[in-house]
Amino acid sequence: MNDSVHIVCPHCQAINRVAQDRLGDQPKCGSCKNKLFESRPIDLTAANFDRHISKNGIPVVVDFWAAWCAPCKMMAPAFAQAVETLEPNVRFGKLNTDAESSVAARYGIRNIPTMIVFKDGKEKARQPGAMSANDIVRWIETQL
Repeated sequence: MNDSVHIVCPHCQAINRVAQDRLGDQPKCGSCKNKLFESRPIDLTAANFDRHISKNGIPVVVDFWAAWCAPCKMMAPAFAQAVETLEPNVRFGKLNTDAESSVAARYGIRNIPTMIVFKDGKEKARQPGAMSANDIVRWIETQL
């Protein structure tokens, strides 16, 4: 029998069960029919953050950032490039710490950008500071 994982839809937040070996086949949400992976980070908010962190059966990497932060702007293309390399085995999300200060405070975000790898709903690793795409991929791979 094929192992399956739960994937939260970035559009409607429905939880989908997907066969692990079919993650790369561009699976679609059973509820809204949109793609579950779109080769870009998803926008996380206070409303959807906990669902994505706790219900996804794959690791979730969150970039905590702010619009005024120059290093955050510098790292954004590198983070997007890392998505193209590691998705669909890793879910990538971005959380604006100014707009969602309650989530940022809950995780003690003091420096931005800060990336956190979550697995099974728990923080597994944290990395502050801007990084290149290759460094992001390498760092994530060492955490998996």
